[in-house]
Amino acid sequence: MNKHNTPALDEAFGLLMQESGPNDDALALLVKAIRPRRAEDSEQAVMNLRALAWLLEHREEYRAALRRAVLTLLTGTRQIPLYTESGILANTGFFSTLSRRLGERLLPMPYRENSLQDRFGRLFRRKDDHQWLESVPYEVWQELWRAMAWQEETARDGWRQTRLQIVEAVQILSARVTAIGLEPELVRVYPEIERFESPFLHLNAEVLAWAESQRRAVVDETAPTHDDKHVLVLLEQCEDILGRIRKNASRNGISVDLTYQALRLSQNIDRMQALLTLLEPEHDPTDNPALFELLVDFVRSENRKYSVSDVLKSNTELLALQVTEHAGRHGEHYIAESRREWGGMARAAMGAGLIVGFMALIKLMLAQAHLPLLWEGLAFGLNYAIGFIIVQLLHFTIATKQPAMTAARIAAALHSQGRKVQLEELADLVVKVMRTQFVAILGNVLLAIPTAGLIAWGWQAAFGQPVVNADKARHLLHDLDPLGSLALFHAAIAGVYLFLSGLIAGYYDNKAIYRRIPERLAEHRLLGHLIGKRLAWKLGHYVEHNLGALAGNFYFGLFLGLTGTIGIILGLPLDIRHITFSAANLAFGSVALDFQIPGRELLYYACGVALIGMTNLAVSFTLALWVALRSRKLGGGQILPLFFLLLNRFFSNPLQFFFPPRAEPAANEEEKTAPPH
Repeated sequence: MNKHNTPALDEAFGLLMQESGPNDDALALLVKAIRPRRAEDSEQAVMNLRALAWLLEHREEYRAALRRAVLTLLTGTRQIPLYTESGILANTGFFSTLSRRLGERLLPMPYRENSLQDRFGRLFRRKDDHQWLESVPYEVWQELWRAMAWQEETARDGWRQTRLQIVEAVQILSARVTAIGLEPELVRVYPEIERFESPFLHLNAEVLAWAESQRRAVVDETAPTHDDKHVLVLLEQCEDILGRIRKNASRNGISVDLTYQALRLSQNIDRMQALLTLLEPEHDPTDNPALFELLVDFVRSENRKYSVSDVLKSNTELLALQVTEHAGRHGEHYIAESRREWGGMARAAMGAGLIVGFMALIKLMLAQAHLPLLWEGLAFGLNYAIGFIIVQLLHFTIATKQPAMTAARIAAALHSQGRKVQLEELADLVVKVMRTQFVAILGNVLLAIPTAGLIAWGWQAAFGQPVVNADKARHLLHDLDPLGSLALFHAAIAGVYLFLSGLIAGYYDNKAIYRRIPERLAEHRLLGHLIGKRLAWKLGHYVEHNLGALAGNFYFGLFLGLTGTIGIILGLPLDIRHITFSAANLAFGSVALDFQIPGRELLYYACGVALIGMTNLAVSFTLALWVALRSRKLGGGQILPLFFLLLNRFFSNPLQFFFPPRAEPAANEEEKTAPPH
């Protein structure tokens, strides 16, 4: 047995045996003695706890002093808040909880001497104490508990008081479970909660009968007449309903409040089950890890009680999942499965390139109008927004809009395969995504350049002067310089906006379902009177399937238009570069200068356009994939093997990343017509 740290432990026990009143300092010194120097050093933590257990086994006065100190701490404090509040979200709602955490972080709450929660937090005051406690195996906790020899303790008042407070805590948690379970947000998603047979309605009555039996047993020192088996069954039924609520929410949409209430309900149910396990008379604490798991939970929650990131993470994971799920469904429309679909994507991209050529012209005209700064930014944003919405209404495709959608689709495929990831199937999906991206970008650029060029020539022929003067033309070309300007940085900003527009699209698709906007439009009396019920129903159907895309395009346009204006106001080098508009500007600048630029320089600017496009795609795809993976609690390590597989495929057959195989549609037809085996 390792005894290298026994001097520090001896010092702590020496102080513990001297104190007659509150012995928080001695207990804190004891915790300090067993705390490893580094929180991640689990081996040292185990050695220290085993050294403590060895001392307790061999020194009767030490274990008696430690038992007395623990019981004094329990009897001299109010325990219930630790059991019912620590690690459980408050009923104030997401935004109120977030603001409260921020306030308490800046100005912490005062210390309460009679609160077990506050005194417990002082014992484990290091913010990383929960890390080394989590790493301690259950067997080590068992050794420590047995070494304390609780059977030697004759004072029973501390245990009685603790048991009664745990019973009261269970009653409080039961009332909360019932109240949360009947919240309108949860009832809306799962109306059966309000039925007479609902476990939420029966839980309080059953817990009340159980609690009275427990109190009589403590007072009379007899066995309780009412066990907790029925309560545990009701809690299992509540958990089952919570699972159905979450499943229904994936179809019917979700909100921050619904996510928050579902998380609170889950936390209260888990805490009730843990406390009930502690009170089971037939089980010794060493036979069940519930006591030690609760200890770690309490330490973690006290260490993280001012953490803002924990509130954000715990409340937004499910919401992010639903947003990316809706984006992923739209992502299926951005993946060409066959050569026919690949050609259709090319045509849709060329249509968007045609419109972008005119959008770029309008942008140049608005710049020449020299509007006031704010109005100019809004004009630029509305030009982009309206143009993108027209592209959407005509079923055309902006290539850079794809990554935010397809990344969610890839993450969904990865999640559905679980731990046994079928990398070959996932690689096939990624290859299809990449060649669809390629043809979409090609279609955008190949039509944006000639469209802008024809517009520039036509303008010059009609008005006798170029669309832009020579200085502006040189400025347009300089903006494409990947080394001599901030083109790639501005392209990265546009990539962030592309990612955000994908999230916005998923958010509004979720909102349309959650708020039942399609049904409300279809049944709106005034709307039905004006356009007829059939058209109102069609409008609702259209909104259900297109609201997200329209909203995402609108906000994306405003982001692009206002960034330069915000940069000027703040004095920062902020702007955007988008591959399709950059390609159009290349044509406008070249025609305005009558192509009086060296061919090598023109090729250099064309390479700048290509690099801008690659940056747009890389940034938006990386961010979207990261959020999609995090929302499904997946790590980047699960993607790494896929990267090497794709690299191998590229070197063996690079053309598959750009063109679909001719045999693919035929193979599909053979599968359809093949006789059954």
